[in-house]
Amino acid sequence: MPLFRYKAVDQVGEVVDGEMEASSQSEVIDRLHDLGHVPIRADAVAGASLGGLLRKDVFGARRIARRDVASLTRELATLLNAGLPLDQSLEILIDLADRESAKKLLLRLFETVRGGGTLGDAIEAEGEVFPRIYASLVRAGEAGGSLDEVLLRLSEYMEEAEAVRESVKSALIYPVILMLTAASSIVFLLIFVIPQFQPIFEEAGQALPLATQIVMAVGSALKSYWWVIALLVLLGPLLARGWLKLPGARYRWDGFLLRLPLLGEVVAKIEVARFARTLATLLSNGVALLNALAIVRQAVGNAVMAEALEAVAQELKQGRGFARPLAASGVFPKRATHLLRVGEETGRLDDMLLKVAEIYDQEVRRSIQRMLAVLTPLLTIGLGLIVAGILGSILVATFGVYELV
Repeated sequence: MPLFRYKAVDQVGEVVDGEMEASSQSEVIDRLHDLGHVPIRADAVAGASLGGLLRKDVFGARRIARRDVASLTRELATLLNAGLPLDQSLEILIDLADRESAKKLLLRLFETVRGGGTLGDAIEAEGEVFPRIYASLVRAGEAGGSLDEVLLRLSEYMEEAEAVRESVKSALIYPVILMLTAASSIVFLLIFVIPQFQPIFEEAGQALPLATQIVMAVGSALKSYWWVIALLVLLGPLLARGWLKLPGARYRWDGFLLRLPLLGEVVAKIEVARFARTLATLLSNGVALLNALAIVRQAVGNAVMAEALEAVAQELKQGRGFARPLAASGVFPKRATHLLRVGEETGRLDDMLLKVAEIYDQEVRRSIQRMLAVLTPLLTIGLGLIVAGILGSILVATFGVYELV
C-alpha cells in the first residue's frame, strides 16, 4: 500500500506528524478525523520528482508562487475551522512551511496580526503577492465572522484559476519549443554555415541569384550585428512594458488582441472566465454587486473589458440592471450575457456566474487545442520552407559555380 506523510493538529492544538499506510489520501484524512485530529497535509511519499525539485527554493527565490498561496490559504482555513485563533494558526503554518519564501511571508502576516492589525491589513501590505480580490474578501470575512469560510472559497478560487493557467501553459510548451528550435537552426545556418560559401562565390566571380544575395546579406548582418539583436531580445520586454504604461497604449494593445483571429477568441474567453469566477466569489461572500464590480475591474487583465465593466457599473447605479448593459457593451460573448441575464432574473446571479466560469474554462481548453491543431502544422511547414529556401538558394548558386568550372 502507498505510504503517506501527514501533518495535523491534535485536540489540544499541538502539531503532530507521522507516516501512515493507506490506499488513498482520503483514507488518511478519514483516519486522522477518527483520531480527533484536524488534517493539514497528507502527501504520498515518493522519490524526488521534477515537479518537487522545481518547487524547492533552490536559488533562494523571494517570490512565492500562486499555487503556494492557494495551499497556505486552504491550510489556514482548515486551522481556523478547527477553532484555533488566527495568531496560533499562523504560528503553526510558519513551523510547517517548507519554502523560505512562504515562511517569510507568514512571518510578516503573523507580526502584523500580533501587533494588533487585521489579516486584511497584513495581506494588503503584501501588494501583488495575493490576488487583488484577496484583501477585500478577507476583510468581509473578518467583519462577518466567517473568515474560515471565506479563506476556503478563496483557496478554491485560486486553485481553479491556477489549473486553467497551467493547462494553457502546458498546451503552449510544444509550439514554443518548436519555434525556438527552428529559430536556432535558422540562425545557426545564417551565421556559421552560409558565410563558409562566400569565398567560393567571390572566387568564381559569378553574379549570384537574387535569393542567394539576400541570404548572404542576412547572414553577414547577423554575424556582424548579433549583439544588436541580442540587446533587443533582452531589452524588448522592458521597452514593451514601458510602452504599455503610456496613456491609451494598453487599451489599444488589448483591443488589438481581441480582434486577432483565433487568439482573440481565446483571450476573450480567458477574461470572461476570470471575470465570472472573481465576481461569483465576491458575491457569494456577501460583497455588494457595485463594490464587487469595482474590485473585478482591477482583476480583469484586458483594459477594453475593464472599461466596459466600468460603463456597466454606471448603468447599474441608475437602476438599469447588470446583464443588459453587459450585453449592450458588445465586448462580452452573447452566451455569457444571456446566462447572466437568466441568473439575475431568477436571483441566482452568483451561481450562474460560477456556471459561466466553468463553461468558459472548458471553452478555453478546447479553443487552445483547436488553435494548436491548426498552428502547429503551419509552424512546422512554414519554418521548414524557410530552411529549405535558405539551403536551396545556396545550392542553386553552388551548382552555377560548378557549371562554370
